[in-house]
Amino acid sequence: MVSSTTVSGVWARIRRIAASDTISGLVMLGFALAGLLLANIPASAHVFEMVAETHVGVPATNIELPIGHWAQDGLLTIFFLVVGLDLKQELTTGSLANPRAAAVPMACAVGGMAVPPLIFLAVSTMFSRFGPGGAGMETVATGTVLPGAEIAQGWAVPMATDIAFSLAVLALFAKGLPGAIRAFLMTLATVDDLLAVIVIAVCFSSLNAWYWFLGIALCAFVWALLVKRRRVPWIAVGVVGVLAWVMMFEAGVHPTLAGVLVGLLTPAREMHGEATPRAERYRDKLQPFSALLALPLFALFATGVRFEALSPRMLLSPVVLGIACALVIGKPVGIMLTAWLSTHVAGLRLAKGLRVRDLFPAACACGIGFTVSFLIASLAYADSELSGEARFGVLVGSLVSAAISGVLLSRQAKRYRAAAASAAVDGVDSMADVAADVVEHMNEDGTVSVDAAELSPHAVERYRSRRDGR
Repeated sequence: MVSSTTVSGVWARIRRIAASDTISGLVMLGFALAGLLLANIPASAHVFEMVAETHVGVPATNIELPIGHWAQDGLLTIFFLVVGLDLKQELTTGSLANPRAAAVPMACAVGGMAVPPLIFLAVSTMFSRFGPGGAGMETVATGTVLPGAEIAQGWAVPMATDIAFSLAVLALFAKGLPGAIRAFLMTLATVDDLLAVIVIAVCFSSLNAWYWFLGIALCAFVWALLVKRRRVPWIAVGVVGVLAWVMMFEAGVHPTLAGVLVGLLTPAREMHGEATPRAERYRDKLQPFSALLALPLFALFATGVRFEALSPRMLLSPVVLGIACALVIGKPVGIMLTAWLSTHVAGLRLAKGLRVRDLFPAACACGIGFTVSFLIASLAYADSELSGEARFGVLVGSLVSAAISGVLLSRQAKRYRAAAASAAVDGVDSMADVAADVVEHMNEDGTVSVDAAELSPHAVERYRSRRDGR
């Protein structure tokens, strides 16, 4: 029989894994690549498609969806609930609580979402004017010729930044960078999530009967009352949350937004003598389910699209090329341009010690679209082939952005470490005081050997001059 101590130990280990940006990001990437392979390898394609298309319904309702759609419309609600809780905490006590301090990253989030659609539409327009399909027409990877207006429906796909993946890249390659850069990226990605939610609600919802919205409002009101009680009745809270999801679905609003709604209505300040805010605690408890269950399964089915010919020719599709260029080029251009205008024209200020050019590697990491971009791709295109190409474009653009930002962040981090060590040498008598990984050894013959791997040549020369002058 398994003891409660063992269970709590396993759960603690799972929570640590889920809290790691690097591990959770790699898990989701692994599932995304697995979905792409399973859907296109002849031996597994049929089984994968059969599982994805198996319909499951909710009793006493007309809600019946394939398993693949349940991963998108059902499980992904957990992710959006975590997003909502994060947003509430950030708006109340976090980086967004002081609009003046968060003004530049907030503005950069808007700029980073405005430019990618322009890049995508520019690529689409070039294909429709000069491509082989003829004036106003575009040829996709399958050889099908479609109107340019139909291709342009994917304008919103490259708008979103995946906060989990971008922070995973930062964790992997940005060791030694100032915390202000991570804070900038966190604030930007949080605002990006909020704006993406608004885009989904406004542009990809087909509103139905008005009385469903009364139901949504009632669920929101009851949720807000229940989560403020001293003892929260969790069964009732769960029922209200499910009802809110059903009301959203029936109202024609994407049901995952129910998670954002109830998350924003959860208290983000300590109450009833509690040590931590409820929004923060609930977020921490749900994070493992979001990072290790909801997001990986969503990525598995989102990329599990069957292509007639998965070949380099796909990269010449206006959908794939447009989305990839929008993520790789549009995101950093929009962020950097907005950062420069905010600081040089609008008079806003970055965090102390940061310059606009310091933001470029992190801005490249914002080209990692993934989760929300996959979702928008499935909403923007009714045609399964176009939706599949859009998701493939997101995958390509995100991987290229991750590679570029990884290289740039690694170089930037190395420069910061060298600069910090160089500055430290000027004020210390022993290089052992410079950093934990810079060690000075006294040899038996009286000479001194120094491990100076993290120092620039200029710093080493100054150190030698200081010692020789003693």
